[in-house]
Amino acid sequence: MSQIKYYIYIIAILFSLSVSSQKSIDDDPEIVQNNINYRIAQSQTELENYNYYKAQKNLDEALELAEKSGNKKSIGLIYTIKGRLQLIIEEEDKAIKSLNKAIEVQRIINDNTNLGASYKTFGDVYLAKKDYYSALDSYTAAKSKFEEEGLNKELAETLLCEAKTYEELKNYRKARDIVEQSLAIAKKEDYLIIQSEALINQAIIYSQLGNNEKALVIANEGIQIAKNNKFTSILNQGYFVISGLYKDAENFKSSRDYLDLHLNLSDSIRNLTRINSTKDQETQYLLSEEIEKNKEVVQELEKAKDDKNLNTLISILSVALITILSLLTLSLYKNNNIRLKTNNMLHKKNGELIIAKEKAELASKTKANFLSTVTHELRTPLYAVTGLSNMLLDENPKPEQIQHLKSLKFSGDYLLTFINDILQINKIEANKVDIEPESFNLKKKINNIVLALNNSAQDNNIKIHFEYDKDLSENFIADQLKISQILINLIGNSIKFTKDGDIWIRVYKIEEKDKIYTLRFEVEDNGIGISQEKQDNMFESFSQGSIQINRKYGGTGLGLSIVKGLIDILKGQIYVKSELEKGTTFYFEIPLEHTTVKEAKENKVTYFDGNASDLDLTKVKILVVEDNKINQMITKKILTKMELKCDIVDNGEEAVEMIKANDYNIILMDIHMPGISGMEATKRVRSFDKELTIFALTAVTIEDKMHEFEEAGFTDIIPKPFKQEEFEKKLYNALASKSDTSTSA
Repeated sequence: MSQIKYYIYIIAILFSLSVSSQKSIDDDPEIVQNNINYRIAQSQTELENYNYYKAQKNLDEALELAEKSGNKKSIGLIYTIKGRLQLIIEEEDKAIKSLNKAIEVQRIINDNTNLGASYKTFGDVYLAKKDYYSALDSYTAAKSKFEEEGLNKELAETLLCEAKTYEELKNYRKARDIVEQSLAIAKKEDYLIIQSEALINQAIIYSQLGNNEKALVIANEGIQIAKNNKFTSILNQGYFVISGLYKDAENFKSSRDYLDLHLNLSDSIRNLTRINSTKDQETQYLLSEEIEKNKEVVQELEKAKDDKNLNTLISILSVALITILSLLTLSLYKNNNIRLKTNNMLHKKNGELIIAKEKAELASKTKANFLSTVTHELRTPLYAVTGLSNMLLDENPKPEQIQHLKSLKFSGDYLLTFINDILQINKIEANKVDIEPESFNLKKKINNIVLALNNSAQDNNIKIHFEYDKDLSENFIADQLKISQILINLIGNSIKFTKDGDIWIRVYKIEEKDKIYTLRFEVEDNGIGISQEKQDNMFESFSQGSIQINRKYGGTGLGLSIVKGLIDILKGQIYVKSELEKGTTFYFEIPLEHTTVKEAKENKVTYFDGNASDLDLTKVKILVVEDNKINQMITKKILTKMELKCDIVDNGEEAVEMIKANDYNIILMDIHMPGISGMEATKRVRSFDKELTIFALTAVTIEDKMHEFEEAGFTDIIPKPFKQEEFEKKLYNALASKSDTSTSA
C-alpha cells in the first residue's frame, strides 16, 4: 500500500506542475491574444461553411478571453461578427444589440476599420428588416470609414449592398450607378467574389431597366466567374436570375434548365448545412461516450482496489504516469514553439511599424513646417495688398479705377481665406487642434450665427428657418467655437448653392446618458443638390462638385473637409442626403454635456465702441517696430489717417532703446525681424515696464503661438493682414482704457 501512495503522490505533484505551467501560459498576453485570434478566425471559417453552432461557440470562448484580458479591440470585433451571425440565423433584434455594443467600443478606441464593418453589418440588418433608408444611412457611414482607411475590398462590398438597397426601393438607375462603382473597384483590385456577385446584380438591374439582352450577357459572365472559383452561393443565385431572364425572353426550355440547376444546388447547400448540424450532434455523442468510458476506468480502479490486485493497479498507475509526463512534455514543447514564433513575428512587425511611424512623423512634420513657412511668407505681402487696396479706395480714386481696386481687394480677401483654410486643415491632420469646453447657450449661439449669415441669405433670396426642440435644454458645456465653425461652414455652403429657396436648421436630442446628450444638428436646403458620385468624396480636401461649379460658385473645396475634421475631434459623425435639383441635407451628431449653469458673461471689451473724437490724441505716441519697408509705409499711413503720430524702427534692439528713451503709449511689434525677434524684445521691455501696451503685429498663426505671446508679455495680438476697422478699434480701445485709468488715479 505504501508503494501505491508513493505513485499517487508523484502523480499529484506532476499534475499540479502541469496545471501551474498551463496557468502561466494562459496568463501570457501574447498567448492569450493568439488564442483569441485563433477562435475569431475559426468562427469566420465556420460561418463560411454554415457551421453556425461551432461559430457561436468559438465567438463565446473568444469573448470570454477578451473580456478577461480587457482587449477592447477584440471585444468590438467579436460583437461585430456575432451581429453578422445573428443576422444569418434571422435574429435581427439580437444582431442590433450586438452591433450597438461593438460600435460603442470601437468609437471609444477609434477602431475605424472594424467600426466600418459594424456599420456595414448594421446596414445588412436594416436591409433584412426592410428599413431601407436606415440601411442607406448605415452604408454611408461604413463607406466613410472604409475610404478613410483605404479599404477597397470592404468599400466595394458596401457599395454592392447599397445598390441592392436601391433595387429594393425600385430606384434602378441609382442602383446601376452604384453597382458600377463597386464593379470598377472589384475589377481593378481583382476581387473575384465581389465581381461575380456585382455582375449578377447588375444583370437584375438591366433586366428591370428593360435591357434583357445585356442582362443575359452580364449574368453569364458573373456565373462563369462563380463557377471557376466555386462561389457556391453566388452561383446558385446566378442560376435563379438567368432562369428568370430566359423566362422573360420566352425561352422556356433554357429557363427550366437553369431552374433545375438552381434547385439542385439549393438542395446541396441545405444538405451541407444539415450534415454540419449532424456533425455537431455526433461530436456531443462522442463526448458523452468518452465520459462513460472514463467512468468505466474509475470503476475498474475501484474494483482493483477492492480485490487488492496490487499488480494491476500499479500497472495502471505507471501507464497514467507515463501518459501525463508525455502530454506535459508535448504541451510545453508546442507552447514554447508558438511563443518563439509569435515573438519573432511581433519583433519583426514592431520593427516595421516603428520605421513606418518615424517616416510618417517626419513627413507630417516636414509638411507642417513647410505650410507654416509658406503661409507666413504669403500673409506678409498680403498685408501690403489688402492695406494698399483699402487705402487707395479711401483716397477718391478715378471712377474707372474703383472696380479694379475692388477686384484687387476681393482677390486679397479670397487668398487670405484660402491660406487660413489650409492652415486649419494642416492643424487638424497634425492633431494640433485642442478642445476648449466652456458653458454656453446653444440656442442663443445658433441664433447669432443665423443673424450673422442672414444678409448673405437675403442676397440669394433665401429664407432661413431655425427649429430648436422645445423640450431640449439650452445650456451645455462644449467647444462652442468649433460648433460655430461647423454650422457656419454648412449654412454658408447651403446659401452658396441655393437661389430663391429655403434653408432649415434643426436641433434635437437623439440619446441621453447621464449628463451627456447626443444631439443631432440638421442643415437642409432646396438648392442644386449633389450627385451620388460626388457625395462619396465630398469630405476630402479640395473636393467640389465640378470645375463648372467651382467657377460659378467659387470656394476652395476645403470647407467640408474642415467640418469633417472638427466633427471627428468632437467625437461625432456627419452624414449627407442629397438629390440633384431637389436639395441637400447635412446632419451631424455630437455629444454635449448638459449643464444648469448659464452662459458665463464676457466682461472684457474687445473693441472700442465709443466716439474717437472724445479721445485726446494730440499727445499720443506710437512706436512701430517693423523691418518691411512697404508694411512700414502702410501702417504709418493708417495711423496718420487716425491722427496718431508714430516713430518707426526696423529691429528689436533699437526698439528696446527707443522705449527706454521715450514715453510711448502703444508699441506695434512685429515678430520676425533681423537681430532679436519681437518676442525677445518684448521680454526685455517687460523687465523694466510692466504696464506699457504692446501689440504683436504678426503674420504667424496665432493659435499655435498663443502661449508664447502670453509668456513674452504682449497685451494683445493684431494678426496680419488685418481689417482696418478692427485695427482702429483695438488701438482706440487701448487708448480709452489708459485714459480711464489715469482719470481714476
